[in-house]
Amino acid sequence: MSSLFIELYLDEDVSIVIADLVRARGFAALTTREAGRLDRSDQEQLDYAVSEQKVLLTHNRYDFEKLAQEYFAAGKQHCGIIIAVRRSPYEIARRLLIILNHVTADEMKNQLRYI
Repeated sequence: MSSLFIELYLDEDVSIVIADLVRARGFAALTTREAGRLDRSDQEQLDYAVSEQKVLLTHNRYDFEKLAQEYFAAGKQHCGIIIAVRRSPYEIARRLLIILNHVTADEMKNQLRYI
């Protein structure tokens, strides 16, 4: 099935304010708290994002780069991972909206992007 709009899943280290800012622009965003998935491993968070067909947003560059490589090596697919440098929630949301407005969910599959 083809998907047009990216839906986000925010890792627990990402400010929930970002979810609110993105939603205010009409995009879907789910936090780990809302999903009832606090304190889960990075692997479990990525697996959940995949099961829900969401792009994972995190600040955790090292671990999620490694997980993306493991997915690739195993021939597994993910919906995309966006790694954000720690900035204000407003700046992260601004950068996210560029992706959300110009990249489809299908184009984001198996991609690792940095903002």
